[in-house]
Amino acid sequence: MKYHATVAAMAQEWSDSIASREVIEHRSSFWTDSRALSPTNGAGEVIAVRWDRDAAQLVEWWKGSPAHNAILKDPRFSVMGIGITFTDGNWQTTPNRYTMWGVVDFFGYGTLPAGTTSSPGGSTAMPDQPASMCDPLVRHMPPTTDLAAAAIKGPGDLVSVNSSGELVSRPSLGNRGYGAQQVIGTGFGSAKELFVTDWERDGVFDVLVQWTDGRVTLHSGSAGGGFLPAVALGQSGWAGMTLAVGGWCANNRLPQLVALDGSGNLWLYPNRGKTGLVERTLMASGVSANRLAMADYDGDGFQDLLARQSDGYVRLFRGSGAPAPRVETRTVVASGWSDVTAIRPMRDVTGLNSTGLALRRAGDVVQYWDLSTGTLASPSSVTGAWAGQRLAQ
Repeated sequence: MKYHATVAAMAQEWSDSIASREVIEHRSSFWTDSRALSPTNGAGEVIAVRWDRDAAQLVEWWKGSPAHNAILKDPRFSVMGIGITFTDGNWQTTPNRYTMWGVVDFFGYGTLPAGTTSSPGGSTAMPDQPASMCDPLVRHMPPTTDLAAAAIKGPGDLVSVNSSGELVSRPSLGNRGYGAQQVIGTGFGSAKELFVTDWERDGVFDVLVQWTDGRVTLHSGSAGGGFLPAVALGQSGWAGMTLAVGGWCANNRLPQLVALDGSGNLWLYPNRGKTGLVERTLMASGVSANRLAMADYDGDGFQDLLARQSDGYVRLFRGSGAPAPRVETRTVVASGWSDVTAIRPMRDVTGLNSTGLALRRAGDVVQYWDLSTGTLASPSSVTGAWAGQRLAQ
């Protein structure tokens, strides 16, 4: 059995991904990923988690499972890559956040790919990777925070602005149910768009606001309730941008900002905390859309962009964890959305780790579209008094 740094990077990326999302699942297309280096003699993947940091016991667990041990011993496999992720998980307080996550990918080749070594640190150096806007300045572990008193209590809560400029939250009760609306902030009447995100990756949900005067501000949530004083991330020039916020970069647990300008250029702005949104890199050009949303549409572990056009068609820009979307035909995944005024990516609405979209539509209608199966399911209406309210994204 040999080692390849490219295969190891793919395994590490997936280990980081499932740890940050706190879900145990295989990547459905790991053997067709370009980093698999075109295996010709089979492929396999094993995953395990532990509450301690004893990596040897991960291996023992795999050996003790007949199905996993068969992958470990498969004579077809000649190259492997290992990914290990540590978190601050605690079995008493965070039952879904294990302390250690391990992923190993195995591939078989007729001829070993260039760069294969006998072990990590072998004779062939790991390939140099170009600097990327996706690279984090520091590593952020999944946080552990009690949100019982916070303004926004979970990723399934619906946040909106009413006609008085008040920020209103409807807490998710599970199974598509919502509690009574509660006022959690004021002074948002001149906001153009609002985005719910954990911008600082501290476990508390924040609100990013795009204002009609061209500013972008961060309103950091407090675990004790309410929000800290606003911090300006952009002073001017943002009013004409179409924005989306989410974890576009696979190797960076902080959310990033994606912005489409009036010339059809799609930009990625890295998250530098409470400093200004100055750095950016071009993701794509010639993009036509008047609303964006970021979600893992196809369930491959990478965030994708949903681009709603003026004709109501929604095209899919699939991500791969790097700044640029995949180079492929932009599939139409929805139509008839010309009346949609907000698209909010959601989690945990129908169950733990479920995914979906909330849409604000004409006629004071809010719908939930489940996305847990990798495609949009039939929508259901979210009851409530939505007249005069604008949905945060």
